[in-house]
Amino acid sequence: MFGVGTTELIIFLLIVLVVFGARRVPEIGRSLGEAIREFKDSISGAKNEPTTEKKDVPPSDKGE
Repeated sequence: MFGVGTTELIIFLLIVLVVFGARRVPEIGRSLGEAIREFKDSISGAKNEPTTEKKDVPPSDKGE
């Protein structure tokens, strides 16, 4: 994974744990996950875009 081995990953996680503390690590992970999810949604544009398709409307009987 990106050239990072198991030892480097463990050392990185220990440094994060020491710097931020045990209480903040789950919060940081959760907010990072939400940010990644929102970024993917904005890239795909699937969820929040309004539909622009025109529905088939039958012709009116107004004699135009």
